Amino acid sequence: MSTVPWTGPDWDDPELTRMAERLRDAHRLVAPLPPETRQRLIRHLLAITDLAKRDSALAARRLDAFLADFRDGAGSR
Repeated sequence: MSTVPWTGPDWDDPELTRMAERLRDAHRLVAPLPPETRQRLIRHLLAITDLAKRDSALAARRLDAFLADFRDGAGSR
């Protein structure tokens, strides 16, 4: 029996797809940071991910704020 690899959901929600891409990129940004800083920031990203399940617009705003703070140097504290 041959199985076809899963290629994702049958539906397409551009807003959620964009949110997932941005969260993935944010995780890549924090990955090279020192462990304590990385863990703290990943907890923030996981909270945003959880929020996206209920309120994607609010999650997008929080991700924007997270990324702005990160770019301003808050990620290194």
